[in-house]
Amino acid sequence: MRTMLMAAGAVVALAAPGLARAETACADLKTTRLAHAEVTAASVESQGGRELCKVAVTSRPTPDSDIRIEVWIPLGAGWNGKFVQLGNGGFAGTVPSGRLKQVAGQGYATAGTDNGHQDPVGTSAAWALGKTEKIVDYGWRSLKETTDIAKALIRAQKADGPKTSYFYGCSDGGREALMEAQRFPADFDGIIAGAPANYMSRLFGNGAAQQQALAKPGAYLDKPALELIQAAALKDCGGEAFVRDPLACRFDPAALLCKPGVTACLTAPQVAAAKAIYDGRRDPRNGKVVLPGLSPGGEAQGGGWQAWVTGPSQDRNANAAGYQFASNAFKYFAFQDPNYDFLTMDLGAEFDRAKAKMSPMIDAESPDLKAFKARGGKLIQYHGWNDAAIPARSSIVYYEDVGRTMGDTSGFYRMYLIPGMLHCGGGAGPSTVDWLATLDDWVVGGTAPASLTATSVVNGRQLLCPYPAVAKADGKGGWACPVVKPKG
Repeated sequence: MRTMLMAAGAVVALAAPGLARAETACADLKTTRLAHAEVTAASVESQGGRELCKVAVTSRPTPDSDIRIEVWIPLGAGWNGKFVQLGNGGFAGTVPSGRLKQVAGQGYATAGTDNGHQDPVGTSAAWALGKTEKIVDYGWRSLKETTDIAKALIRAQKADGPKTSYFYGCSDGGREALMEAQRFPADFDGIIAGAPANYMSRLFGNGAAQQQALAKPGAYLDKPALELIQAAALKDCGGEAFVRDPLACRFDPAALLCKPGVTACLTAPQVAAAKAIYDGRRDPRNGKVVLPGLSPGGEAQGGGWQAWVTGPSQDRNANAAGYQFASNAFKYFAFQDPNYDFLTMDLGAEFDRAKAKMSPMIDAESPDLKAFKARGGKLIQYHGWNDAAIPARSSIVYYEDVGRTMGDTSGFYRMYLIPGMLHCGGGAGPSTVDWLATLDDWVVGGTAPASLTATSVVNGRQLLCPYPAVAKADGKGGWACPVVKPKG
């Protein structure tokens, strides 16, 4: 037997011809040399009947950087030869260890990051005060650091890199997914972008518009008001537990305006607030909608408007996640002023100044995916129609913008809008789909996704059609996806 191949600082023996060579021991990965980064720990854990090597890394590409990364590698025959990088959520601040371990237990090597800062409060951006490089780390640099370091560690442990690489994220992770397709098109064979916050700066503008509307005298929407709105929207748009065809729904909350003798109704300020939330942010200089608002049908659900927009009560309105995200973004990303009050913000020129500062670091708006398509990449995007955090119609804006830029995108890009689904999951409509398996079938098996079935333990099943098709009753007690000619 010939001996002595140096890998990751460990001596690895070559087996006789025809036999696989031994892997580098997990503990020996601690000596791996990485550019501006170091392995801080390496240990073996178990999940799904597999032994996994968990590697912790700290990367410092700039003096202000402190990017924490975890890489999980199935040992021995437990690895399927594939790599999945998972996205984070909100403003990050912690590594998604539990999800990394879970997916690694399915046979994938996995990696994730805290996006360059340590903060258990995912709506806080105080870490960005005076630290522009940390905003860059959050926006995109930590993603590239994680990809390159993970692949280097996989090669060090296996003496070979992954044959197939995927990125999978929802919410901020969906933004990160589209950031990968736009900025680093050669890094991943397939990408899943769920409910992407890719228009992040504009989303903060939507948050400011929502909160300014709710702050007007008499405009706040409490739980009874939300229940009234939801019931009316569902009745007006199909009469089911969720709206099956939101594109055809034309619900107007003005129908609930109080009239003499009617007690279950909305005041004029409440109607105006509801309309503003459905509208999105309008530029006060020309009245045009800059980014669409929320869709009717899930206003009063747990995880709906109270969680993201209104808060549990008027005196706790500032507890709403959307309030926190927008307020923190303008304070720390845009204006570097902890006392900045976005409730008094001019939604025209002042917002434009804020966006100009934030967008280059955190937005993933480019519709030019030509390089990703050319390398054979496949992209699946999905979004819940009743998402109260990120409007589903913002995904339509991006999808159609890509189509205008590139023509027919059906060969590499599919999008699914899920009726009744809230933010990244849950809601009154069945919403569970094995997106990773669907992507894998497309990339490895060559089977492009068409109609899919979403399931729920509580709510049964529903048929999902690639946008712009909408599932229709087939007259036989079932549902079907009509054939839609690709745009381009």
